[in-house]
Amino acid sequence: MAENRLEDVNHQQTEQVEVVDVPYGLPREVKYCTKCIISNQRPLAKKSEFKHNSNSATETIDFDETGVCAACRYHEKKTNQIDWQEREKLLWDLCDKYRKSDGSHDCIVSGSGGKDSVMVAHLLKYKYKMNPLTVTWAPHMYTEVGWRNMQHWIGAGFDNILFHPNGKVHKLLTKLAFENLLHPFQPFILGQKNLAPKIAAKFDIPLVFYGEPGVDYGDPGNDGAQRKKHYHTGADYDKMCLGGVPIKELIEKHGASMTDLKAYLPIDPEEYDQKGIQVHYLGWYVKWDPQEAYYYAVEHIGFEANTERTEGSYSKYSSIDDKSDPFHYYTQLVKFGIGRATYDAAQECRNNKITREEAVALVKKFDQEFPKKYFQDFLDYLGITEGRFLECIEKFRNKNLWEFADGTWKLKKPVWVEKRNDE
Repeated sequence: MAENRLEDVNHQQTEQVEVVDVPYGLPREVKYCTKCIISNQRPLAKKSEFKHNSNSATETIDFDETGVCAACRYHEKKTNQIDWQEREKLLWDLCDKYRKSDGSHDCIVSGSGGKDSVMVAHLLKYKYKMNPLTVTWAPHMYTEVGWRNMQHWIGAGFDNILFHPNGKVHKLLTKLAFENLLHPFQPFILGQKNLAPKIAAKFDIPLVFYGEPGVDYGDPGNDGAQRKKHYHTGADYDKMCLGGVPIKELIEKHGASMTDLKAYLPIDPEEYDQKGIQVHYLGWYVKWDPQEAYYYAVEHIGFEANTERTEGSYSKYSSIDDKSDPFHYYTQLVKFGIGRATYDAAQECRNNKITREEAVALVKKFDQEFPKKYFQDFLDYLGITEGRFLECIEKFRNKNLWEFADGTWKLKKPVWVEKRNDE
């Protein structure tokens, strides 16, 4: 199996002494938040995902002088400082401004049919009396439970546009993104974030809703009701890359056309302004809790958790719609030392669902688990061998974070052995 071969291949590679650099522009010293368990290696959403290589500088989550991360500080603000009644009044005012009385769609909700998008759409329709058009960028490979939840969502009373990009091109870009960036989700992320504003422009429905703002997860540049315009717009395609390859090269050397690639590219800023598009976060107006969103989705649309936990984590209801999703988190583990369990446990720690000690134990048990279940499906989708997969993993492994010891790769400073500032 891959994880066993990984040890053999890597043992040969680590026999030579090498100078350890710090890739991806990350901090050299690893620190963990003293309230949750996120590390200072956690990347933030950049202004643009259209990067040429994975070694470009990465903005990471901020820690204050007491060792507390920005996400935890914002949670304190949510709990103690925000007037949620006033925020909800602003939401009613916004909806009143855009609500239509002729039965036509008056807002766009972007989502997969997972717990968060379900809650957004359901609240807007049945509490705030809007008529949302839901918009979905299709997963690479639907899981059975993911497809059932998609049908539950639509069946609860929603119109939906399910967009499948050109399958041949999507596979090509995903493979290139894996091999050039160790970021197999880059094409999906770009398509997903750029689809809703373009649908909004096409159908003259300028109001777009997403779930929680990025500030919930420590992105200080995303603290507001609206997502900033530059995140969704762009016109200089000559400077953009997909899968780590310039657009011109994709056309000339890989046989893609501009028509094929348009789905991944942002809307032109002039069209964005002309159509009056606004992208808002329901989680700015309504206090957001991902676990409560799960309970809401179960109650109101019959959302199904998986029958087994997600590989690399302990949750049964997060990241369950796409067979390739576990490899998005596995590659983040390789580059940033942060896997799915870390993201899940940090969030539940902030929301007082579990203690920090419980979070540490969950990360220790699950975070470094290799995703076996859909491994062959993933290889088949990319059209690569297991050997090529391993080669790419090792090419991008962050040697500042990992060391080969006792026959396996181990984090040099995992959260369960860190010394906290208050100890």
